[in-house]
Amino acid sequence: MRISQTTLVCAFIASALFAFDANAVDADAAKALAKKSNCLRCHGIDKEKTGPAFNAVAAKYKGVGTAEEKLIKHLASGEKAKFPDGHEEDHMILKTDDPADTKNLVDWILSL
Repeated sequence: MRISQTTLVCAFIASALFAFDANAVDADAAKALAKKSNCLRCHGIDKEKTGPAFNAVAAKYKGVGTAEEKLIKHLASGEKAKFPDGHEEDHMILKTDDPADTKNLVDWILSL
């Protein structure tokens, strides 16, 4: 059986689109988790508060291969957050036990 080149190309494109949708960020779920975890008390989406804006975090980590891993660890471990005046505070831990929720939030932040 011969498969035409056009059929193969269409199948490849369809599978690529399916894979993209499967890994798509759920922005509404990410925002809901950020709200539930009180992230928005210290961070704005595009405005700095006592912590950096999420879009500034995305810019800082743009092109950094370990960005997702670093941010997941930061949000799940409660490690120290450093402030411009030099003081440090324990960062709040996300209010979720589901690693997929944490990953979705981090992916959303990095997409900004």
